[in-house]
Amino acid sequence: MIRMGGVVREASVPALARPVRRGSLADIPFDNAREAPADVVLGRKQPDGSWRDMSAAEFAADVLAVAKGLVAEGLRPGDRIAIMSRTTYEWTLLDFASWAVGLVTVPIYPTSSAFQTRWILQDSGAVACAIESAEQARVVSPERQNLPDLAHLWEFDTGAVDRLRAVGRKVPDEVVVARRSGLAPESVATLIYTSGTTGRPKGCVLTHANFFAEVDNAIELLHPVFKSVSKDPASTLLFLPLAHVFGRMVAVGCMRARVRLGHAPSIATEELLADLAGFRPTFLLAIPYVLEKVYNTGRATAERMGRVASFDRAARIARRYGQALEAQEHGMGPGPGLGLRAARKLYDPLVYRRIRAALGGRVTYAICGGSPLGRTLASFYAGAGIEIFEGYGLTETTAAATVTPPLKPRLGTVGWPLPGTGVRIADDGEVLLRGGQVFSGYWDHERQVAVDMTERGWFATGDLGALDDDGYLTITGRKKDIIITSVGKNVAPAPLEDWLRAHPLVGQCMVVGDNRPYITALLTLEPDGLAHWLRMTGKQDVPMSALVEDEELRGTIQKAVDEANRLVSRAESIRRFAILPVDFTEAGGHLTPSLKLKRPVVARDFAKEMEKLYER
Repeated sequence: MIRMGGVVREASVPALARPVRRGSLADIPFDNAREAPADVVLGRKQPDGSWRDMSAAEFAADVLAVAKGLVAEGLRPGDRIAIMSRTTYEWTLLDFASWAVGLVTVPIYPTSSAFQTRWILQDSGAVACAIESAEQARVVSPERQNLPDLAHLWEFDTGAVDRLRAVGRKVPDEVVVARRSGLAPESVATLIYTSGTTGRPKGCVLTHANFFAEVDNAIELLHPVFKSVSKDPASTLLFLPLAHVFGRMVAVGCMRARVRLGHAPSIATEELLADLAGFRPTFLLAIPYVLEKVYNTGRATAERMGRVASFDRAARIARRYGQALEAQEHGMGPGPGLGLRAARKLYDPLVYRRIRAALGGRVTYAICGGSPLGRTLASFYAGAGIEIFEGYGLTETTAAATVTPPLKPRLGTVGWPLPGTGVRIADDGEVLLRGGQVFSGYWDHERQVAVDMTERGWFATGDLGALDDDGYLTITGRKKDIIITSVGKNVAPAPLEDWLRAHPLVGQCMVVGDNRPYITALLTLEPDGLAHWLRMTGKQDVPMSALVEDEELRGTIQKAVDEANRLVSRAESIRRFAILPVDFTEAGGHLTPSLKLKRPVVARDFAKEMEKLYER
């Protein structure tokens, strides 16, 4: 650590894994097949709902078959191939098959608009695009006249993968081996387009070396997650989109560590819970929204059963237990006392086991990222028997740049620098990062190269943060999102927004106040939480236009706002709020595919509601 003026301004952690000097990600399936052909690396859901294990040898053979099909279709090393699909086996298969013949994969969110899809295909110069279904075909097909480079459009649901296997049968295996041998760690692996809260997405150029630096150090650091220290072999069910770098990194890491990986294409509550129950993972990759949803659903169930007081007591005990464990692991306390242990044991079958059961019954770890989880939920899950490894990173850093170190949690922070990574806090509070996982630059369509955006090896993230005395990073907001009130007060909206979004009734929140005399907020209602509240209050027949002004509902939300305001000074607190009759959604244009607010769009579409908050 480096201190300036008594404050930690820089922290770094030595790498745990040696840099990869030869080869590429394309070698992983074939290395696995050679070294441990019988090891299970995948679980595939069958039509009857059961899960079939797939060995390393089987997966390598499938990768080879599809790779030969790509050669037969005329794709050449360096060509870009786009993948637009939900989280499926075919996504991961085509990713590795494309790498095996020297292609560069370009993920596209399956929910992307026609404009977004056309821009990514045009800017990347993709010569092929694999889509999942007719729904995506309706987006891409009309745009083909504007995409002269796009020679191939394949659809998973109509047998595209089987056709690739078939057309590649006459291609010698040696052709794939030669293509694979031509790759080096510095070769480009993928162009991942940042969803962007404003403007057009930019393509982040990530190399095979970037992924190796990320996953190899993560595997070594998170030993109990990827290598399993229990009787259950390590496994995870991936339900976050593979178009996002977070999900992609874990998919690659699982294949690298030979962790059993499953794919869940639907995040609809009932379907996802059924997949979790069938697959029974030992760890999960999640965003705070998912963990908030599980907690809020558990509390709503208890309320319907007339046991909400018991649930709330159990939640308080779990939080105290998790905080006591944290203090013990840092040498700042004796750990949970006998009384606390007894209370936790009492509530385990009543509450905590039900929470774990909702996640499949065997989950003991969760890797959480995307936005801060918060100390309250992190301590609850720790007390309930699920250790949270919270992390922070960006597409430009191949996912995690910091992560909670095992046995050293600091609740409410995003952990230490990932081994091999440095974190620096600039004079204005901006977080700067460097390390082997930091990207090569943004894609330049004209020159088809990466444009380096780092300064002396440091990448400016645009996020604001602080390092504590032990090197743990806390993210306090986005540099460009800082609100400056008309009286000159700087306000970071993120802490207030994150706290309010954790409430069962709140869907989304945008704090407002730039060039205004005080802070206000626009709130939307969470559909499941609202449905539960309506049942409990008997107001199912009240129209939404009246609900947003309902005194009882507003009183409940006001209590949540009051709690959030305790986090900040009076000048930073929310004075007034508006409940909107619609939610912020990606389809409505108010959220990015990674669920980040498009603040300018929200401000434009709800300008009248914002103005009313400042009327006398």
